[in-house]
Amino acid sequence: MGPYRSGNADDFDRLYRDSYSRILKTVFGILGDRGAAEDCTQEAFVRAYKAWGRWKADAPAEAWLHRIAFRVAISHKRHTRLRSLPELLRRVGLPGVGKDVAGSIAEGDALMSALHALPPEQAAAVVLRHHHGYSNREIAAALGIPESTVSARLGMARKKLSVSLHEPSAGSASRLTRPRTR
Repeated sequence: MGPYRSGNADDFDRLYRDSYSRILKTVFGILGDRGAAEDCTQEAFVRAYKAWGRWKADAPAEAWLHRIAFRVAISHKRHTRLRSLPELLRRVGLPGVGKDVAGSIAEGDALMSALHALPPEQAAAVVLRHHHGYSNREIAAALGIPESTVSARLGMARKKLSVSLHEPSAGSASRLTRPRTR
C-alpha cells in the first residue's frame, strides 16, 4: 500500500492495524501493567485520530503515534505515582523491619521491576531500542527528541539497570548494549 494520507479515515484504519501491537508493547514496557497499557494505547489512538487531519508526513506516522502514546503513558505513570504510595501505605501499613522483598523477585520480574523504576523517558528509549530494535534515529523521531538525547537516555538507563540488577559494571557488554533485530 501507499503512504499514509493525513485526514484519510481508511489510512488511519490501516495505521491502527499495522501499529497497534507495537504501540501496546511500548506502552506496556513503560507501565508494566497490561490493563493500563491497553487503556493508554486506546487513549493514544483516540488522540491521534482527533489530530489525524493535522499530521504532517515530515515524520513517519508510527513515530508520530509513538510520541503520542509515550506522552499518554508518562501522564498515566505520573498520575499513578502521585496516588500510589499513600494508597499502598493505607492498605498495607508501613514496611516491616528486615523484610527482603527484592530477594523474592524472580530474575525476569527483577528486570521488569528495574525497567519500571526508570524514569519514563529512559524506559521508553530502552523498550524502543531493545524490544522493538529501533535505531537512535527512529527513537528520536518517535519521541520527538534529538538523537544525542536518545544516546544519553540509553546510557543513563544502562547504568541504572546495571546497578539495579547488580551487574559487574555499567560499561561491560551485556544484553542491554546490543539492539535486537526486527
